[in-house]
Amino acid sequence: MKITYDLVVIGGGTAGLVSAAGAASLGARVALVERDKLGGDCLYYGCVPTKTLVKSARVAHLMGRSEEYGIKSSSYEVDFPAVMDRMDRVIRRAGEQDDPARFRRMGVDVLLGEEAGFVSPEEVSVDGRRLDARSVILATGSHSITPSVDGLQEVGYLTNVEALRLRRLPRSIIVVGSGPIGSEFAQIFARFGSKVTLVSSSPLPLPKEDAEVGEVVKHVLVADGVTFHGGYKAEEARTESGEKVLTVRNERGEKIEARGEEILIAAGRAPTAGALDLENAGIELERKGLKVDGNLRTTTPNVYAAGDITGKYLFTHVAEYQGRIALRNALFPLKTTADHRVVPWTTFTDPEVARVGMTEDEARKEHGDDVKVFRQPFEGVDRAIADGETTGFVKIVTGRRGKILGGHIVGPDAGNLIHEIVLAMQKNVPIQALSTMIHVYPTLSQANQRAADNYYREKLFTDGTRKAFSVFFGAKRLLGRG
Repeated sequence: MKITYDLVVIGGGTAGLVSAAGAASLGARVALVERDKLGGDCLYYGCVPTKTLVKSARVAHLMGRSEEYGIKSSSYEVDFPAVMDRMDRVIRRAGEQDDPARFRRMGVDVLLGEEAGFVSPEEVSVDGRRLDARSVILATGSHSITPSVDGLQEVGYLTNVEALRLRRLPRSIIVVGSGPIGSEFAQIFARFGSKVTLVSSSPLPLPKEDAEVGEVVKHVLVADGVTFHGGYKAEEARTESGEKVLTVRNERGEKIEARGEEILIAAGRAPTAGALDLENAGIELERKGLKVDGNLRTTTPNVYAAGDITGKYLFTHVAEYQGRIALRNALFPLKTTADHRVVPWTTFTDPEVARVGMTEDEARKEHGDDVKVFRQPFEGVDRAIADGETTGFVKIVTGRRGKILGGHIVGPDAGNLIHEIVLAMQKNVPIQALSTMIHVYPTLSQANQRAADNYYREKLFTDGTRKAFSVFFGAKRLLGRG
């Protein structure tokens, strides 16, 4: 007997799980289709495992610096198989909430290990079984892109998926791509002891970030032993004397040959939509993702999308947010507009890089001379000094009357510190409020406050105000003597 579902969710990553669980909790009849495992790339091949490796790499790095803290250590050794075993344990523990049995207890029909494709806008085929769907949410995520490089397929390469399956530490590795994934992996492998070459088509790592941030990250990676080639594109790969050789060239025609035991490709991601038979439902797919409106509705009225497949912001926290919006709009007639004006993100290098809103260049193009920038280096923050973690800064970009247009932090615990700026932007609170709010001493959050203090310094501590107050205090002294 054919079952009609109020909602069919295709994709069991963050966006899909949020949508399915929410709909079932509201009493809707829900089917959740996932071709692999519930939890998605973030749990198995992205956020969770890489952050676990980031932590292990940081511990190794701190052990190498232990004498700076008065702790003498003769030596330490990275047990790479043990590191990867810990990563697997963390994945299993984090994945307990994504157990299919849990979702079935909620009332969700979970269909695992199957591909789903559209027969029509209201009908989905799953391994020959037909599901009638009043509404559909597409949450199939994204996958890594492999650049066109002569010989690369023959030589062989890793993506983030294969890199997280390694059980032997490569002696040397070439990382292609200096975005968040490439920069994190480059530092991880370098701190574990691999010889790392990072090839970037942009002059600096993290090209989407503020240029000042990229400069700091480049300095840190090089200090960790990473060889950085900025402004180079991969042309050819070959094997020579048991090594993989990657030829890269810059715009001036200068050529470099990078050598390594492995090549890791981290050159971007694309929407995963190939097996969905979108044309049967009239759903348009653009280069970066599905075409959606402000309500996350695709070009087919009863089909919505959430997460990486929309191509907007490829972050798990955005996928969760979009999953909630898509759920409401798929089930109810009153629509909610997705608000992407204030979206923070963090790259988990050490130090971390966090951002929300516009870069300085973007702000100046849009707001011109109204833009003011306020900074606070961590070397001037007492807690950072005590921790021995003084690399980086807080940078707040403002417009008229102190309106915050963007926040950029490169430094210790940046991913947590950014939320104070995020909340201020979300609630339209000016930078002055960050200065007047009492911050606990000694904490890293005082970097935000000190940056905001500079707003008042610029306004109050000028030659004009100094002269005016000198006259005022002089008059008080005269009156006092009288």
